[in-house]
Amino acid sequence: MLTFNQFFDKNAEIRHLAHPSKKAMDNVFEMITKEREAKKSGYYELPFEQKAIKDAQNYIQKNQNLLETIKNLVIIGIGGSSLGLKAIEGILCHLPSRKDIGLIFLEHTDPIEIQKSLFGLKMEDSLFCIISKSGTTIETSSLMKYVIKRYNLLKSAQSKAHLVCITDEDSPLHFLAKEHKIAVLTIAKNIGGRFSVLSSVGILPLMLLGYDVQKFLQGAAEFEKRFFERKEEHLLKKAIFLAKNRDRFPINILFSYSSAFRDFNAWYVQLWGESLGKLDIYGKKVGLTPIGLIGSIDQHSFLQLITQGLMDKTVTFISLNRAKYSEPKIPDMKLKYLESTDFVNGTSFAKLLNLQQIATMETIQTEGIPTDHIEIDELCEASAGRLIIYFELLTSCVGTIFNINSYDQPGVEFGKIRLREMF
Repeated sequence: MLTFNQFFDKNAEIRHLAHPSKKAMDNVFEMITKEREAKKSGYYELPFEQKAIKDAQNYIQKNQNLLETIKNLVIIGIGGSSLGLKAIEGILCHLPSRKDIGLIFLEHTDPIEIQKSLFGLKMEDSLFCIISKSGTTIETSSLMKYVIKRYNLLKSAQSKAHLVCITDEDSPLHFLAKEHKIAVLTIAKNIGGRFSVLSSVGILPLMLLGYDVQKFLQGAAEFEKRFFERKEEHLLKKAIFLAKNRDRFPINILFSYSSAFRDFNAWYVQLWGESLGKLDIYGKKVGLTPIGLIGSIDQHSFLQLITQGLMDKTVTFISLNRAKYSEPKIPDMKLKYLESTDFVNGTSFAKLLNLQQIATMETIQTEGIPTDHIEIDELCEASAGRLIIYFELLTSCVGTIFNINSYDQPGVEFGKIRLREMF
């Protein structure tokens, strides 16, 4: 269960902007509905499909003997091919169903990081999962070549079994996998990487790790269904507020009060930044700048800037219902010279973190900074699915108001072309 609270109207100057007209909300809803029906992006369909689950089940059944020996799952991919999976793993890794399998991400061309990630790794007890829409992303293809050479993975049918690819239908990577008889799962071409975690990109690895992927998709499906039934109007209100105030509040902060959201923040930063930083249909540059923070750590690094720096930011808080986390507690211990800290003695760390979040939120609201709050009752597969689809839908709604294509990334492609020219 997720609870959404918006406090945009606590700022007297912008209170009237926090309540868009019914006509404005109807217009945005109509645009997003048409986009979904036109299948501009395939992510809308993913929560309701069973293709990814069936493909993963078939793969696991065919490779059951091998998978029983796997101790390490190595994900080779970058950006949308890895960030979504990392986000869900970070949120769910505490669950008892999580198998005792090491999860390693090869996503960086930093030579030090490559050596560190693969140190002591043996092919015999590892599965290398290559995730790329095309396979031609230079980081992914280079890292793939490296592990193939290092572990001699194309030597035989036995070694090839330690490889699996997830890619677009009829992509270069798909053709490569079929030619070498490497296991391959495909996704639709109209599903962008940063919107792909509900596809095989996320489903196969999550299933291999022991998570209930059916509940993951179910959580996303329930929220999306409610949104298109006009039962989650807060999302439309927020999208309109952020889009219409983009010049006044160009920076959007996600302040997550649990280290479990560290990788989720990184996924949000890519989703928001890469989707919304575009040229609109009139050739004007538009966009919103995402920042991900972790509470209470970043209260000591970024809060000063939020409260007394330029008033150009909105803040979304994410927190957990702390009632289920009564342990551990701060010892009722008095230490000479540290008497000023005794007021928290005997309190659970969960309660301390919760009160720190409330104090920070109220401090920010007092300064007139627009805020909203997402409270999660329990970290589980269903709530993770709801959280993913919420931010994807919010991104799409803002993109439609901006009159942009939220699903391409031409600016990134320019960099790729320049890199090729340099070589």
